[in-house]
Amino acid sequence: MSKEIKNTILNTENLSIGYKTKRKDIVVASNINFELEQGQLIGLVGANGIGKSTLLRTLIKVQPSLTGSIFLNKKKLKETSTIDLAKQLSIVLTEQLTSKNLSVYDLVALGRHPYTNWIGNLTEKDRQKVDEAISLVNISELKDKRCYELSDGQLQKVMIARALAQDTDIIVLDEPTTHLDMYHKAYILKLLQKLTKETGKTILFSSHEIDLAIQLCDTMIVMTNDNIICNQPCNLIEKGIFNSLFPEDMIAFDTKTGSFKITK
Repeated sequence: MSKEIKNTILNTENLSIGYKTKRKDIVVASNINFELEQGQLIGLVGANGIGKSTLLRTLIKVQPSLTGSIFLNKKKLKETSTIDLAKQLSIVLTEQLTSKNLSVYDLVALGRHPYTNWIGNLTEKDRQKVDEAISLVNISELKDKRCYELSDGQLQKVMIARALAQDTDIIVLDEPTTHLDMYHKAYILKLLQKLTKETGKTILFSSHEIDLAIQLCDTMIVMTNDNIICNQPCNLIEKGIFNSLFPEDMIAFDTKTGSFKITK
């Protein structure tokens, strides 16, 4: 039987994350080791304040690591130039747009910035990538609207399309379901699952929607007070990892249903 070859897009080795101060390093998490494979949907979950945003900021080179290494396509992240990084990794953050007067098409087209000249002129290939991204996210009817006319759910889809237009190996999203109702939370995460299957891209997102992530993700990264575990949801359930996320006197994880319940 032939052995399946893994194509690792991003991995960490003995990574330690946190903040540097004049007096000492403040360690948020250490001994982080995981591999993210091509074409997978990966959810990063954990309790509030556990360090999810710190880990994401470190993985996208916004925040320096304390020790250890991050590899993007087998090259050290710290040795990757800004322009090369933008051609391999795209991000969708929770910050509000500075200009909502842009049309949807123009905002998605900003994803082509790493490939255009300094004037920002789009080539035929650039326009093709923008059109493909708009089609994949199913927002063709919105492309001529101004961003201020959009709902939060629609705007989130546009931001995902912009990341797709950037045509990177991995897309990283920080809390993509913030401010959305339950229906749109599920819609966005199902959209991300669909995109991994249709494009072969790796998509990593942080979320508080642990129940949804368990149902939809190929792999999950779970941050606890003791360590960080990366595995398939079924294996994490079997090992009892989700039971340790929250105080047992308030919330318990039901292994049969794969969901959290309030304890009586």
